[in-house]
Amino acid sequence: MALDDISLTFERGKIYCLLGTSGSGKSTLLNMLAGLEKPTSGTILFKGKPLERLTETQLALYRQRYVGFVFQSYNLLPTLSALENVTLPLIFRKIPKRKRTSAARSMLKAVGLANRARHKPSELSGGQQQRVSIARAFVNEPQVIFADEPTGNLDTRTTFEMMDLITGIARARNQTLVIVTHDTEISQYADCVISIRDGMVESISDTANMPFTEEKRSDINEED
Repeated sequence: MALDDISLTFERGKIYCLLGTSGSGKSTLLNMLAGLEKPTSGTILFKGKPLERLTETQLALYRQRYVGFVFQSYNLLPTLSALENVTLPLIFRKIPKRKRTSAARSMLKAVGLANRARHKPSELSGGQQQRVSIARAFVNEPQVIFADEPTGNLDTRTTFEMMDLITGIARARNQTLVIVTHDTEISQYADCVISIRDGMVESISDTANMPFTEEKRSDINEED
């Protein structure tokens, strides 16, 4: 999907949602923000530097240092344990083994998987695999987290648990979180909802909504 006439500013520490139906262009926009695709025109600035002018090596360093990813399909390496999967970003940054193992254990504890560190993905539930993915995204302490349909493969209750977890960590660490979703319920976790349609920004809504209350979650579960 081609993007057209988009002008956005993302602030440090805020949670954003790119909301739109399949094919609207929201994932294309995320890929450009992450330096995975380059625009044919226009510019994408990060800390004052245009991403589209960076070499592939420089873009790789940008993602290693500043960016974390949470995917719908988890993207865990099946032959590695949860602990080993979480340490991967730190290996690429050449962090010493003892330090990266300690950081990975701390993140697994933060996402409630301290006792699953040695388990491989096939030995974990879908929700547990996504927790490992979240730990991996945050272990490097990036300034920006990109979450592409992070709850698409999860049931309703687990969806809320994952969103509470992702947004809670991001807020506690003053990190920018950009969530891509088609789900309006997920969009309510954001400080700012950017609706995308046919490759263009349809609307931008700043919201003071907090994550769903337990009463609201109960209502939704009863409807299901």
